[in-house]
Amino acid sequence: MSQARLALLDGSTFFTTNGLGDTDGPEDGLYFADTRHLSTWRLTIDGAEFHLLSFDTPQYYSARISATLPSVSVGVNPTLSLWRERIVATGVHEDLHLENYSDQERELTLELSLGADFADVFEVKDAKIGSRPVTTAVGPDTITFGYHRDGFTRATKVSFTEPGDLHPGGIRWAIRLPARGSWTTCIDVTCTDNDGEHELRVGHGGFGQLEPDMPQTMQQWLDDAPVLHTIFDPARHAYRHALMDLAALRFHPLRGMEHSVPAAGAPWFMALFGRDSLITAFQALPFQPRLAATTLEALAMVQATASDDFRDADPGKIPHELRHGELTFTGRTPHSPYYGTHDATLLFLILLDEYERWTADTALVRRLEPAARAAVAWMRGPADPDGDGYLEYRTRSSQGLVNQCWKDSWNSIMFADGKVAEPPIATCEIQGYAYDARIRTARLARDVWHDPAFADQLEHEAAALRERFNTDFWIAERGHFALALDGGKRQVDAATSNIGHLLWSGIVDDEHAEATVALLLDPKMSSGWGIRTMSSADHGYNPIEYHNGTVWPHDTAIIAEGLRRYGHRAEAAELALKLMEAAAAFGYRLPEVFAGFDRKGDKPVEYPTPSSPQAWSAGSVLMVLRTLFGLDADGATLRSAERPAGFDGPVRLENVPFRGGRHIIEI
Repeated sequence: MSQARLALLDGSTFFTTNGLGDTDGPEDGLYFADTRHLSTWRLTIDGAEFHLLSFDTPQYYSARISATLPSVSVGVNPTLSLWRERIVATGVHEDLHLENYSDQERELTLELSLGADFADVFEVKDAKIGSRPVTTAVGPDTITFGYHRDGFTRATKVSFTEPGDLHPGGIRWAIRLPARGSWTTCIDVTCTDNDGEHELRVGHGGFGQLEPDMPQTMQQWLDDAPVLHTIFDPARHAYRHALMDLAALRFHPLRGMEHSVPAAGAPWFMALFGRDSLITAFQALPFQPRLAATTLEALAMVQATASDDFRDADPGKIPHELRHGELTFTGRTPHSPYYGTHDATLLFLILLDEYERWTADTALVRRLEPAARAAVAWMRGPADPDGDGYLEYRTRSSQGLVNQCWKDSWNSIMFADGKVAEPPIATCEIQGYAYDARIRTARLARDVWHDPAFADQLEHEAAALRERFNTDFWIAERGHFALALDGGKRQVDAATSNIGHLLWSGIVDDEHAEATVALLLDPKMSSGWGIRTMSSADHGYNPIEYHNGTVWPHDTAIIAEGLRRYGHRAEAAELALKLMEAAAAFGYRLPEVFAGFDRKGDKPVEYPTPSSPQAWSAGSVLMVLRTLFGLDADGATLRSAERPAGFDGPVRLENVPFRGGRHIIEI
């Protein structure tokens, strides 16, 4: 089995194989709109697997694979080569090219084995794949796999330009390859769902020419972004990689949308996520502000209008996740969309304000005024079911998330002794977001919607929340804010990275700010690569536990911005630089998460199963650049700061978009 992995994506289409281009693992296959359309795609020669020489991915949606005969060994020079050139473009186009370099004619059998299980992406992820009555139709030059049940329809058509022996399990070519001769065929895969067949946009010779169906090509996307000039290699390379990853994750989540939004990450989260998309769009504002506009518009289109216990929905709530697979279509899972997030609605309001600050796009703010007011109504009402002024969550769904903050694993809200908190739960950072959302929405109400009374109310509520929060959440004997209040209003006392988000939101008063900063930078919290999600001094700490000791790049980037907000610019810059160094260690692509072990050597320890690429990890690179430059939208002025200590040489950003113009920032 080849260990190298190959993953190509275009919008809601994702194709993952080994380096040879073949499926060989339980999660491999061609996925389209949350369904696996091909579970088997394996090419053999005379019954044996090819020997991989190398593969390259010129773009995130294309690959070139070079292979030779399986009998290769030391002292034996192979005389036959295989080139596979693959493009993912809603479907798949692949060119196969065999070349004979010997003076003898070769007779060989080339076979492509195919299979489709139409498994829902949740089934594959959880390794619980149910059986389905898949049909197979063999035509003169096509094989079509089909599936239909309870109104859910999917089909996969595979067509070939060279005739061969077609059978339900694939195609077999008996090839007579002349001396010094070659043989070529093209394979096209098109996917069909309930909306009809999705056109494959390439033909023979299309490799290297196709661009995804996006408003901007990759080159246009890169050209439109600011240009970074620095001698600090980790920043320069990580910046370009982050822009490319964000381009790769663009997709159209809803029909009728002209522009794209960022999917959360590959392979399991190629979907619209409220929290992930909003944070990513916020991170990208000084670099690609259009992502914020499309994200806000898309999420407003699926904002809840009624209560629904199965989907954890309430009027005004912004969704957590939207899926299109069979389990969702038939109502067996609640993701149509699912609303089990208690922070996305607040982040929607925060992003709306920040977007206007950077773009002066008051037209969008006016269009989304009803959605924003509905979000505020949710914040004031259903988000606080017991009316105590704090936003707390408890799932009402049989399949809902126990935790509905960004740390949404079941055991992420934990006391210092390792006991898991019981709901309803009010996490600290959600209160910070609620404070920030009120302050920001008040500005929009006063300046754009011309409703000063509404603005005054929100500012009054924010001030009251800030005062109460700094009393109720502060743990005097431990010297830090509580992670949360549990169902009994007890302080959940573990020391966690959540308190860094409080600095970002501005809810921390001066009395508690210095202690908060000191704890975050203490070696028990700071690993040397980033901020751990939980202090190593607490009982629940595990450096490879998803939310209880690992380092999340987006979390660290938010904390760095919080440090800068409270005047700790040198410490913020140092944290930003550490994250850049971590990116360099991972080939300039920050993964979703990495282990929280103390820094030893030149590379962080990897987490076993991170998403990569992942949107808000890519966006973290952009956010720490904002931190390093000290960028802020102050009315009609784009402000920056002096170059921080530890950052060698001058640093310049050219072509920075701000309120309809382009700017050069140098520090």
